[in-house]
Amino acid sequence: MTPSPTEPQWRKSSYSNGAGGECVEIADLSGVTAVRDSKVPSGPRIAVRHAAWGAFVGALRQRQLG
Repeated sequence: MTPSPTEPQWRKSSYSNGAGGECVEIADLSGVTAVRDSKVPSGPRIAVRHAAWGAFVGALRQRQLG
């Protein structure tokens, strides 16, 4: 089934192993990054400005490398 043009293209982290653990999915929308629980795709979602999401991911990477 091909997603409709209005349906966000959700993706999981490359670190997700598909074993049913806690994982989030994100989708790039106009001006924001949407975040949802991969186990409950129809559940609540949050929207974070792209700059804030980038800063969050950057901080995680710094902590992982440091």
